[in-house]
Amino acid sequence: MSTIEKHTQIVKKTASKLGFDYCGIAEATFLEEEAPKLENWLNKNYHGKMAYMANHFDKRLDPRKLVEGAKSVVSLMFNYYPQQNLDESRNALKIAKYAYGEDYHFVIKDKLKEFLKCLKEEIGEVHGRVFVDSAPVMERQWAVKAGLGWKGKNSLLLNKSSGSFFFLAELIIDLPLIYDNPSDKDYCGTCTRCVDACPTDAILQDNLIDGSKCISYLTIELKEAIPDDFKGKMENWVFGCDICQDVCPWNRFSKPHKEEAFLPHADLEKSAWEEMTKETFNKVFKRSALKRTKWEGFQRNIHFVKNESS
Repeated sequence: MSTIEKHTQIVKKTASKLGFDYCGIAEATFLEEEAPKLENWLNKNYHGKMAYMANHFDKRLDPRKLVEGAKSVVSLMFNYYPQQNLDESRNALKIAKYAYGEDYHFVIKDKLKEFLKCLKEEIGEVHGRVFVDSAPVMERQWAVKAGLGWKGKNSLLLNKSSGSFFFLAELIIDLPLIYDNPSDKDYCGTCTRCVDACPTDAILQDNLIDGSKCISYLTIELKEAIPDDFKGKMENWVFGCDICQDVCPWNRFSKPHKEEAFLPHADLEKSAWEEMTKETFNKVFKRSALKRTKWEGFQRNIHFVKNESS
């Protein structure tokens, strides 16, 4: 076995050992075909008020500008599909499944740091950085290049065996490895379930999302008042939204995760969210992704879906 084969095997085994469901590897190069797509998306203001999306344009397209001497992008998928959904009945206030447990940034980042540590112990000097939705990395595009799936009409990564309820993460390292074949087939076909189900018409043609219309954007990223145009369209989602994933036929293959940190907080189901004080919010959601919207933002969302003015 060659050195490069041995190193690749170590990477794949380490990913499995740390609980990642899928691991694919792509060469760290300039994403030439993505440059005009990203520029067009930004020019059409589909990023809404997410000004940071327009920053570091070159770094988004070239991982070698993030990690000097980078040779490989290791793309990883970690399942977060729950054993049981929280109440999602017609009148229930709803939060996205990824926010049921601890903030994935903490949980996955810890695993990635351990990953890099393991590689250094087994291989020697390996330089690189770890990313989990926290830097200008085009994670879905890299996952496609690494053969983990294809980009669906809802712009999310879809895996033929397991659907889309996954966190994506990356290691960008200066270690040459054997690269996986990219996914070159779109298995969505003529299906438009996600497009038809989106209540705010955020899903456009060519696998594009108008982020400024997406319920996840409106309830998390947008810091000002939610425009009245969206009244009656939020379907009681107060943090994030899973509609386009819930209706996707590929998610019939989703299996419950095994990560204890992603189990719902004990107080989550019994909490009367609209009556929650700031103190209780900060206690219940201390290590949750929900803290990103802060108590004020969470209350704004609740009042909006109940057609009240905050």
